[in-house]
Amino acid sequence: MSMKSFLEEAKLVIFDLDGTIYEDTDHFDYYGDLLKAQLTEEDQVHFQRDYEAMKAGHHIVKIGKAYDVERDYVLTLDPMTLEITEVHNWVGEAISQEEVHTLYPEPLQFNFENMIAIGDGWWLPFVAAKHYGVKDTYTSYNKTKEYMVTEDFQLTKTPGLKDALVELKESKKLVLCTNSDIDDVGRLLKELELDLIFEHILPSSMKPTNTEAHFKKLLTQYEVQPHEVVSIGDNFINEVAPALKLGMKAIYIHPSHQSEDKEQLLVLPTLSNAWA
Repeated sequence: MSMKSFLEEAKLVIFDLDGTIYEDTDHFDYYGDLLKAQLTEEDQVHFQRDYEAMKAGHHIVKIGKAYDVERDYVLTLDPMTLEITEVHNWVGEAISQEEVHTLYPEPLQFNFENMIAIGDGWWLPFVAAKHYGVKDTYTSYNKTKEYMVTEDFQLTKTPGLKDALVELKESKKLVLCTNSDIDDVGRLLKELELDLIFEHILPSSMKPTNTEAHFKKLLTQYEVQPHEVVSIGDNFINEVAPALKLGMKAIYIHPSHQSEDKEQLLVLPTLSNAWA
């Protein structure tokens, strides 16, 4: 199914920002370099080895999993229920199912500090840094965001996206729901020339913890039924699973994920020229 036909009956479309409205990844490496600089020379080598393995898909830490900072465990979970199915240590050794059930008897609750949903490329260097003992990650994150609005960083405009959003805006309400703060959102949208597109912006959204609450509020605010809403994002746990659970539709942006042939779900490798 084409994206245009998938969105045809929607009255409200909710977009993520990072990895969705723009798809650049170089800033993740910049963030990783800042984090790595806080380590000893020996651990810098180990950090870089592990980070490169993560990006290549050769490490136990992968997008779509979770990370328990305190126990240094990598968690495999059902994205719809957030129940833990497997647990591995840093080198990929499985923890017994008995211990899994003892340590994680309930669905996960994420807090961005001790329990991390590895939903996109931002979290790979973060997890590596935490494993090697970096305490302060927020300063490096802020420096990366500042770097992203300098002349040294060229943000890539997704081909065809602006024209498509302008067309969509004529018949649908467009909302942006992002974990980025309002200052970052404003700078990024202005650079992408999308600052006049969205009807409503929800910054600092604390996804996935608060995603369902945001979606329920938007259903009421815009007086729409769940089947009339589409959530678009690159993070299955943050944007897709909560939408599907509420009866909404979702578009999952993932370069290598295989389509699951669900009436409510469309999987695309990119939003580049997706309306064509």
